[in-house]
Amino acid sequence: MPSRDIKDLHPELQNIFSECFVEFIAKYPSAPKPFLTCTFRSHEEQNALYAQGRSTGKLGAIVTNARAGQSPHNFKPALAGDVAFVKPNKVLDWNPKLFMDLFAIMQKKFPDKIIFGGNFKFKDFPHYELKNWKTL
Repeated sequence: MPSRDIKDLHPELQNIFSECFVEFIAKYPSAPKPFLTCTFRSHEEQNALYAQGRSTGKLGAIVTNARAGQSPHNFKPALAGDVAFVKPNKVLDWNPKLFMDLFAIMQKKFPDKIIFGGNFKFKDFPHYELKNWKTL
């Protein structure tokens, strides 16, 4: 199971997520609350996700184009984090607008630091990564 621990993120990402979650909650007090669903992911977990929807033993939709070592989640500290939003009744909300609103806050507070998976050709709304992760 991948980590959800903020301490497994690169220190710069720890700061970005912490500050932006607080600002999101302040700006949208009645909206579902953001939380981390994935920080570090092992190579084995990454390969299992990559196999999903591609091999006969892994049913479901394709969820990633990254093999082990190609994802910013596969490094310690992790260079990407995935987010979900939860309503007060503990039901998850996957509305793309929530992810876009969070990214807008990130862009305002930390210009040119984060890449948003919602802007990928293969949309990955929960995903946020350090812009320069490949050079770290």
